Amino acid sequence: MALRLRIPTLINSWKLIGVRNTSGEIGSGAGKGGGAGGAVREAGGSFGKREAAQEEEYFRRLQSAQLKELKDHLQDEVKHHEIAIKEHQREIWRYRERWRYIERYGDIEREMEI
Repeated sequence: MALRLRIPTLINSWKLIGVRNTSGEIGSGAGKGGGAGGAVREAGGSFGKREAAQEEEYFRRLQSAQLKELKDHLQDEVKHHEIAIKEHQREIWRYRERWRYIERYGDIEREMEI
């Protein structure tokens, strides 16, 4: 019974330790990745926060540009495949017409050019 009561409290205490280690504002000390993050970030304060905000803005803009580029590329791919579909439909029509001509006249030698 005593063991049952201790296990949840141990788990909860480990959760709190994890939260304490990862809590803190961006730019208020060492970087997220385990490294220092530079002298300005290490110092913390408003300069560290400003640098962190600029870095976040840079990556947001970069991601936005990459998403726009991907969207444009996908639109080009769709257009390309739509053109290919139209060309294949024309070829299907042409072969069906040849098939009908052969069925109607039965003479392959006199097949008309379509």
